[in-house]
Amino acid sequence: MHKPLLLILSLIIFFIFSCKKDSFITSSDASINFSTDTIYFDTVFVSTGSITQSVKIINTNNQKLLLNDVKLMGGSNSVFKINIDGNSTAEADNIELEPNDSIYVFVSVLINPNNSSLAFILQDSIQVSFNGNHRYIQLQAYGQNAHFLNKKEISTNTTWPNDLPYVILGGLQIDSNASLTIQQGCKVYFRANAPLIVDGTLNVQGADTARVYFLGDRLDYPYSTFPGSWPGIIFMASSKDNVMQFAVIENAYEGVVAGNLSTDGNPKLALSDCVISNIYDAGIIGAQTNIIAQNCLVSNCGRNIVLGYGGVYSFTNCTVASYSNNYISHTSPVLNISNYDSSGALTADMNANFVNCIFWGNGDTLTNEVAVSKQGSNIFNVTFSSCLWKVANIPANASSSNMLDVDPMFDSVNNQSMYYDFHLKSGSPAIDAGIFTGIPFDLDGNPRAVGSATDLGCYEKQ
Repeated sequence: MHKPLLLILSLIIFFIFSCKKDSFITSSDASINFSTDTIYFDTVFVSTGSITQSVKIINTNNQKLLLNDVKLMGGSNSVFKINIDGNSTAEADNIELEPNDSIYVFVSVLINPNNSSLAFILQDSIQVSFNGNHRYIQLQAYGQNAHFLNKKEISTNTTWPNDLPYVILGGLQIDSNASLTIQQGCKVYFRANAPLIVDGTLNVQGADTARVYFLGDRLDYPYSTFPGSWPGIIFMASSKDNVMQFAVIENAYEGVVAGNLSTDGNPKLALSDCVISNIYDAGIIGAQTNIIAQNCLVSNCGRNIVLGYGGVYSFTNCTVASYSNNYISHTSPVLNISNYDSSGALTADMNANFVNCIFWGNGDTLTNEVAVSKQGSNIFNVTFSSCLWKVANIPANASSSNMLDVDPMFDSVNNQSMYYDFHLKSGSPAIDAGIFTGIPFDLDGNPRAVGSATDLGCYEKQ
């Protein structure tokens, strides 16, 4: 075949395929793919809105495809809102997709209040029409009513029942002459700029079967797992007689912060059967104050427990442990004790007693999970009795008895999936290694050994 003829045939084939690629496919056999067929939103509080999620509509054909319309079936009255390829609209027509190209549809949800006290499910769908075909992307959200408190100041003795969740916007403050009692089963959610500031008294009355939760208000993934999602709980100088039983504090910047002794001589803060976890900075901060804690779990915080500038502290049967994960690197001891302020210039008396506790951290990140530091000539009395801790050397300023430096053998630790179960495995050296302290139950509400050796940490092996 002559070269001119070959060239002509090649050009004809090129133009045929080029024209085919530039033309629209009109067959009903044309296909599209979605990056997901359903978009889920976890609990969304009425009137607060959600994160924005997205789905990709993909033209899987080797020709251009005309999407006749992409529309939200509920229209403008839907609780869902969509953005189609950069345009905020409930419907868009005649969208051209190049071969193997795609567009994004962004979805958010805003739920209006109603009278339901239970979680409810809201649904809608996005219809994608092309060549006589209709394909659907399902939308589903769980919504819930709540008490919304915006920059709320509690000036009289107040009790919160467990009827609806409480959502705190802009902060919550308890006046110095007032108290707030939170009944068992309550859930309190905080916006990112909303601390709980206690000038008066906070009384949390949780139970092992109905704990009280303090969380950030973003419950949709991945925000539900972010540390630092809300500021935390701060007990001010005038605060007194605070009690927290069966409370769960998670994802805050700082868990609980207490400064100064109570004005009436009682402990500033009593923590019983509490869980403080995934805190960006410190789970518990005490500065020249008085904190007692028993059966508490403080885990995976930037700094789990920091007790500085002196004070009076008592921790019994507590588990304090940290493991580096996707959000927080474990680089600080899980327990840090000192008798001086942040500048190092001021010192005060320090009295701290730890009984039947576990202090542990992951791998070779730190060889000393307990740091004890003293300055000046103030009283400095720090004791550890029947504790399991990870230390290369027992601190010089701390008396001790029955120290262990072996793996406590927690049930499950998975840093990649961020799953942690701090119950003790069979054969753990922490089992029956403690002394009887009179605490009848563990963090789960299970009975502890009576009149004999008890397990270390917050959980009793059943």
